[in-house]
Amino acid sequence: MPAANTTRLSDEAALPKVERDLRYLMDAFAEVLREIGEDTVAERLPWPKQDGAAVSVDHSNVNTWPEDPGDALVERCVEARSIAFQLLQQAEENAGAQSRRQVEAEEALEADSGSWEYVLTRLARDGWTPQEIADALGTIRVEPVLTAHPTEAKRASVLHHHRAIYRLLVDNENTMWTPGERLALREETKAGLERLWRTGEILLEKPTVKGELGIILYYLGEMFPQTLPWLDRRLETAWRRVGFDPALLNDPTHRPTVTFGNWVGGDRDGHPLVTPEITAWTLEHLSARALENLRDRLGKLAAGLSLTLSRQVVPPALTRRLTRMTEELGAPAEEAFQRNRGEPWRQFVNMMIVALPDPSGPLAPGRYRRARELLKDLELLADTLVALGARRLADRDVGPMHAMVRSFGFHLATLDIRQNSAFHDRAVAQLLVAAGIDGADFPNWDEERRLALLNRELASPRPFMHDGTRAGPEAASVLGCLRVVARRLADRGPDGLGALIVSMTRGVSDLLVVYLLAREAGLLTYRDGVAVCPLPVVPLLETIEDLENGPAILEGFLSHPVTKASLEFQRLDAGAERPCQQVMVGYSDSGKDGGLMASQWGLFSAQTAMVAVGREYGVRLRVFHGRGGTISRGSGPTHRFVRAQPPGAIGGDLRLTEQGETISQKYANVVTAAHNLELLTAGTLNHTLRSARPRGDQGLSPVMDQLAKVSRARYRELLDADGFMAFYSEATPIDVIESSRIGSRPARRSGQRTLEDLRAIPWVFAWGQSRFLVSAWFGVGTALKTLRDSDPEAFERLAACKRDASWPVLHYLISNAATGWASADRDVMVRYAGLVRDTAIRERLLGLILEEYERTREGLEAIYQGPLAETRPRVQHVLSLRAPALVPIHDRQIQLLEMWRDLRASGRDHEADRWLPSLLQTVNAIAAGLGATG
Repeated sequence: MPAANTTRLSDEAALPKVERDLRYLMDAFAEVLREIGEDTVAERLPWPKQDGAAVSVDHSNVNTWPEDPGDALVERCVEARSIAFQLLQQAEENAGAQSRRQVEAEEALEADSGSWEYVLTRLARDGWTPQEIADALGTIRVEPVLTAHPTEAKRASVLHHHRAIYRLLVDNENTMWTPGERLALREETKAGLERLWRTGEILLEKPTVKGELGIILYYLGEMFPQTLPWLDRRLETAWRRVGFDPALLNDPTHRPTVTFGNWVGGDRDGHPLVTPEITAWTLEHLSARALENLRDRLGKLAAGLSLTLSRQVVPPALTRRLTRMTEELGAPAEEAFQRNRGEPWRQFVNMMIVALPDPSGPLAPGRYRRARELLKDLELLADTLVALGARRLADRDVGPMHAMVRSFGFHLATLDIRQNSAFHDRAVAQLLVAAGIDGADFPNWDEERRLALLNRELASPRPFMHDGTRAGPEAASVLGCLRVVARRLADRGPDGLGALIVSMTRGVSDLLVVYLLAREAGLLTYRDGVAVCPLPVVPLLETIEDLENGPAILEGFLSHPVTKASLEFQRLDAGAERPCQQVMVGYSDSGKDGGLMASQWGLFSAQTAMVAVGREYGVRLRVFHGRGGTISRGSGPTHRFVRAQPPGAIGGDLRLTEQGETISQKYANVVTAAHNLELLTAGTLNHTLRSARPRGDQGLSPVMDQLAKVSRARYRELLDADGFMAFYSEATPIDVIESSRIGSRPARRSGQRTLEDLRAIPWVFAWGQSRFLVSAWFGVGTALKTLRDSDPEAFERLAACKRDASWPVLHYLISNAATGWASADRDVMVRYAGLVRDTAIRERLLGLILEEYERTREGLEAIYQGPLAETRPRVQHVLSLRAPALVPIHDRQIQLLEMWRDLRASGRDHEADRWLPSLLQTVNAIAAGLGATG
């Protein structure tokens, strides 16, 4: 639900604003529909105006739709309601943004939980000096990683229309408009709504990886470059208002760094369309957009630095660098040098433009190979301006350019390469067989035997064969990709190349296999007889069991000589004080595997233990959080998520995924994007400093161990029950989701119809559509009841700890469970369960779910000391606005599911296919209403 990503502001101020904006948008939408002859659809829009009220619940004929599934009116009503839900989301987003602006104008920003001023004020109050905070700021690095998991249900053109409507909604906030200008704004809004209505939302063709990258490039190349200056200004404003010396921020080393990552074009786990050619194409396009942006910004910088020789003396360092660049760049530099004679600072920036590399061609003489070279020239430019006494120009003109290069470099975002450990194993087996070695059964070897072979082979630089791509399809795919990476590394260095991530890491050998494959692709080098990998090899720990084994896996990996040599090489290249080992933790699969409580506590415990392992080996642990867009997959209020991490797990460096519709919800508009990045950076600063003075767990860790154990056992009781897959397959629209066209990746890793093979994203997506959301709350009730019955004193300590928010991880976990439970709907669950044909399976498993649903309510209400609807009014308001409007869409989906499945079962696939677009339309509408897919 959208409430999961909101921060605590004045509810009294925000909610009426939501209602006013929603009324404005819905009235405009209804007018558009009536003006184009859709009167009956307009009459059935949700939240109709009534007796002057801003927003009301559904009434009269709003939910009375024709019962004939083939009636075209129903189709149009579903699509209109889907648009209405998205307009509600825009109203909520704008209300939040405007409320924060009002707070900033009228009172302390400290009221905005998680903001810069909130964090800075509390750090100062708790004893940190401005100098200590400024020093810590320079160590902060935040890296959102954008992914294209199949969770974005809207077409790219639809996203564009929504962004345009939102901008008009923001423009409408200006109080200086004349009546005529305000009328023109409203007419433009209506035009945008008409475009949206006439475009249609259903994806007629499955998107390609290139198409998905196009959407990601919009955020990386357009939105984020616009947003980061806002983020900087927010920090500066908060710094001054708290009373800190602004001069402390003049040093670029006293600013946090925000960079970005990308998985589109590099994530090949179960994705056959991500070929080596696609990866090469992706790297080239990321670089092309980054360099295009840099040329544009440097051009504007040059135009502004029109300082002439008649007004100031040129520092010798600038003259020397200009002369050297002219000599190194040759003929291309001559025109740049001659263009602005008498304006050496402008000439210098012109030379920087000439020195930018070609993203696809060979590196020409004198061109920058890495962005750090451009940064060095920008620092020289700033120093010469400061020497003249023009610090303002250095700060305001060169400073933002320097920040842009630090964030985006020549690559825009780092591209990670992810593949599944099982896929790697098959590739190694094929290489062994092709080399005449008995290794066809390598995937089934025990760990000892695997390690013996890997250690023996890694001691030698000799590959198995000169052209391993002929060994088999998996070998060809892996080696082809790694050769693309090796070529890029040789040509441009490691900038823009992320980590080599191993999904489903089960042991140390799964990581050493990557070193072996890197050797075959020419990516590995040997120094003093020891293999060195220039890129990080990263375990992805996904299931509860993998998280439990994570510390032992990490210890074995860090103690390996190839890892030691590789980390040292990477440290020297980065200029870091300590080696850094990245570890990715998976929220999606751990939640699917063990439920919310076991997953959240398992993640916390694993990170705590792995931080200790890293400390023992003198290595800084960089945790990469594989979060999704729903509570079941790690979502929740950003500032609370950061606060809930264990001491030492962030250490100034936060890397996390942003997936699917979450990207558009958080980053489609500059003000909202800046706010969300502020929550990440300010939260990272706060966590980093406070980790040095950690608060205890109040003796509740053993209690949490027991709660997680009981909760997981109860959750597995459901998943392992006889007939569970039949129930899940029929009581949710998982079969429709698997037929959808909302992502280029298949829903299953290998196409098998098993729970294990089903990806966590469609797993959560399907439960959400039918309003069960079991992985967001199931098992919590039994765990709480067991504790309450067996140890009332411990239960009360836990409840008190949650209520005073003194242990962030507990506060975050219980809050998310309460939101997940509230988002489920008992009546809707029962209606979807009616689709299960086997009566015995239906009654037994629905009974199990409803029993746990009631038990969870009781446990949570005991903690919150009252009904959740009363003790959590903001969440209740968000849900109550949506719930009645969702009812007819759920009914429509259930009706279509039953008919569609009957047609498929009787072999009438052609007729069934006719109804698939209608079903997908209900999927889109429900996803819009819930504010989330997977």
